[in-house]
Amino acid sequence: MTTITITVTAMLMTTGTDRDTHELAADTDESAALFRLMTWLSPSFPVGAFSYSSGIEWAVEAGDITDTATLQDWLAAMLLDGAGFCDGTLLCHAYRAAAAVDGKALNDVAELAAAFVPSRERHLETTAQGRAFVEIARSTWHCDTLDLLAAHVAGPVTYPVAVGVTAAGHRISLGLTLHAFLHAATSNWISAGVRLIPLGQTDSQRVLAALESVIAVTAEKSLDASLEDIGSATFRADLASMRHETQYTRLFRS
Repeated sequence: MTTITITVTAMLMTTGTDRDTHELAADTDESAALFRLMTWLSPSFPVGAFSYSSGIEWAVEAGDITDTATLQDWLAAMLLDGAGFCDGTLLCHAYRAAAAVDGKALNDVAELAAAFVPSRERHLETTAQGRAFVEIARSTWHCDTLDLLAAHVAGPVTYPVAVGVTAAGHRISLGLTLHAFLHAATSNWISAGVRLIPLGQTDSQRVLAALESVIAVTAEKSLDASLEDIGSATFRADLASMRHETQYTRLFRS
């Protein structure tokens, strides 16, 4: 009886150990990718995202955004037909160019991304964050694709290009990177809305939850889009980013 008990116990312990080891090995790469994305796209990563509203501040003052419903509608449009889709597509193409070690293609994407921004303040928003992201990544999360970026791109680097290039260098999947980037951008927009409207924290989470499917659809659109497909239909949001430049009282830089 004792022998049987020892044998069974040993078998159970071995099986459990083998299973745990297998699961740990299978999850190692995914865990590392998740850790890095959570770090890079966290509000605590010092790129200054909290100081930009992408024109939302003007939209609140103009009465376009007044509550959770209007904020949700505004952000859904920005995701599907505006900055979300455009930045997502640019991130994808920057990622692919960096992964292929194609310096010319990467420069083409970087130049298009910098030229496509609709206003001076939005240009400041994306290039200042892009520059900060690259500087911090080179110091703490260095990879070969950042050297490729430095060697082939002389002009300003936008935020989605910086994130795409760095993720490619760390071999983090494009789909995971794109979803995380869009989630972070949306969260930052909602945070601006919370401070400006203002909204409660629970309402902000309701908006984010409601936009989950919109983020997923935007990611799929961006993954399939060519550079020729990039375009914005959010004219009011683009005008908001322009008019914010002359807004008298401002909390945000855009």
